[in-house]
Amino acid sequence: MFSPMPYLEWIEGRPEEANYDLGSSDLRRKTPTADVVPEQLVDLPSPTDETTLRAQIAATYDVEEAEVLVTAGATHANFLTAATVLGLGETDEGEEQPEQQILVEKPGYQPLVATPEAVGARVDRFLRLAEDDYALDPSRVANAASDNLSLVTVTNRHNPTGRLIDRKSLAAVARAAADAGGYLLVDEVYAPYVETATNGQAFGGVTAAGLPNTIVTGSLTKFHGLGGLRIGWLIGPESFVRRAKATTMHVPAVAQPSRALARRALHNDETLVADSRSLLRENHERLATFVEDRTDLSGAVYEGSSFALLSHDTADGDTVAERAWEEGVLVVPGRFFDQGESFRLSLGRSPEEIDEGLSVLGDVLASL
Repeated sequence: MFSPMPYLEWIEGRPEEANYDLGSSDLRRKTPTADVVPEQLVDLPSPTDETTLRAQIAATYDVEEAEVLVTAGATHANFLTAATVLGLGETDEGEEQPEQQILVEKPGYQPLVATPEAVGARVDRFLRLAEDDYALDPSRVANAASDNLSLVTVTNRHNPTGRLIDRKSLAAVARAAADAGGYLLVDEVYAPYVETATNGQAFGGVTAAGLPNTIVTGSLTKFHGLGGLRIGWLIGPESFVRRAKATTMHVPAVAQPSRALARRALHNDETLVADSRSLLRENHERLATFVEDRTDLSGAVYEGSSFALLSHDTADGDTVAERAWEEGVLVVPGRFFDQGESFRLSLGRSPEEIDEGLSVLGDVLASL
């Protein structure tokens, strides 16, 4: 049931081994140390009141605490969502209904396909087309849905292209999912990747939190660069969150030290968000300039995004990734996102490392 995930197996250890990490999409200026407290949090104060992490997340997204479940990262939250919707597919007598369908966007992030398959769903795909600027089209969801639809899964920003969808468009997809009998899951780990905050909630990014029939997942890994904490969340209707919490009894719990450090992070969120957004702006500009200046690359660099799905004129994604790796540069082959002809370029590290890495990558691309 739980088969290997090729992307996670491929990427394991590579960011640490690479001389220039242009493959990881989380925002952090320095390599994490082995210390218990992440360097970003060392000199920051912890909250003195008894506000819970759950309450902090609820306030961040302007939802009720009962609509929030703290998880061990976004991957854990996505797993719980898939397992919960399949559990909701049982009859009152505990008998399973016919095989439940989960729809996942294509191109898309491979684990979002593998995880629901692992818990017993039938996974089908609906397209986000390049010629449509990777828009989310509710009619494509409706046309792909079966009578046994349980869940529609999307990412925002879209992984791997970086396309950002507004709340109105997400609401339309949520309605299409509801009309077909399913929930909408929006993985929002990249939603805060905006150069200027759009609102006072959700770390300044677009969010689907609070929309009817919608589940939102997020974490402190990508925008905050705090992946070592393994802290994420699931936000959705109270009845769904209650069922998801029951599902957590079957998997490991969130570690209390991680909860404590996450409380410190959110207590100082204004400081951390400002630093992440500054790094994002710097690296988005580098990415946009790098692609614009090259005649051998094609692909959109969306406003505010520090990653993009790109294609080389003469080499496929595997060739680009392999040749780059030979020179100590990590980029990710597009085959892990259903786009074998492309590669994902992600600028999440310090500007100094990025500049050196792009110089080496430029030489690699010119040699192909």
